[in-house]
Amino acid sequence: MRRSDLADLNAFVVIADQRSFRAAASRLGVTPSALSYTMRQLEERLGVRLLHRTTRSVSLTDAGQSLLDQLQPAIDQIARALDDLNNRQQRPSGNLRIHTIHMAAAAVIAPIWRRFLSMYPDVRMELGVDEARIDIVKRGFDAGIGPRDRAAADMIAVRVMGPMKVAIVGAPDYFAKHSPPRTPKDLARHSCIQYRRAAGGDLFKWAFERDGKSRQISVDGRLTVDDPDLAIRAAVDGLGIAYTLEGLAEPFLRSGQLVQVLGTWSPALEGLFLFYPGHRQVPSALRALIDMIRRSASGRRCRENPFATG
Repeated sequence: MRRSDLADLNAFVVIADQRSFRAAASRLGVTPSALSYTMRQLEERLGVRLLHRTTRSVSLTDAGQSLLDQLQPAIDQIARALDDLNNRQQRPSGNLRIHTIHMAAAAVIAPIWRRFLSMYPDVRMELGVDEARIDIVKRGFDAGIGPRDRAAADMIAVRVMGPMKVAIVGAPDYFAKHSPPRTPKDLARHSCIQYRRAAGGDLFKWAFERDGKSRQISVDGRLTVDDPDLAIRAAVDGLGIAYTLEGLAEPFLRSGQLVQVLGTWSPALEGLFLFYPGHRQVPSALRALIDMIRRSASGRRCRENPFATG
């Protein structure tokens, strides 16, 4: 069966229901003459007359009635399937696969996942969490979350976290043994937890900003990591001062496990974006997730996020 046959059979069912070419044409969004031509072509292909036509009325032939009786259940089933699909689009459901960097999983998804899954019980969420830059379409993810430069040129990027403030932190026990730094220069007397973006990559310099002036300094320390969570863990364990993000350090600052220093010198880093293929229909579950996590954010320019691997 050709695809056009399905359209023609649907047109036949509408004519049979309306008993009028004009009313059926209006419902289908075509002209009466075009609809009449469609029916003539269908009858010629089937080799049987389906409709009796007069200037005032339309009625079914015996063959037409027989065809309608067989088509109607199938047409009704298709209509129910389309209605169900529309309802599913209106009511978030199904599997939602998100690829995210560690920082985004902790700062964007974790704060809302309980509320999201409670609100949408028909949604199943799967997180793929790592720092690798991947092709989310090829790997079967609905969306990714990370720095904006992770999004391909043909993708839609939605800001889900505004500029993020840096936090320089250390454990109370550490500061009990070492005077807290008052300026970035004082870090030369401290053990700082080094951060490397990726294996073999350079150690990044700690950036500071105050009174419109920016500076970067190299720090020293006995421990080097390439994971922001490990940097915080090391600071909690009293191994030195860590350069991280307020959003990641906040639970430990609130509990008293960490203390923030150099707050007036802390710059803001680039925010995070959720990105997804622009040429696809957006799943209702993804739309609901975006609505829940999106926050208004300033458009001001910020430093590049050093915790984002290349």
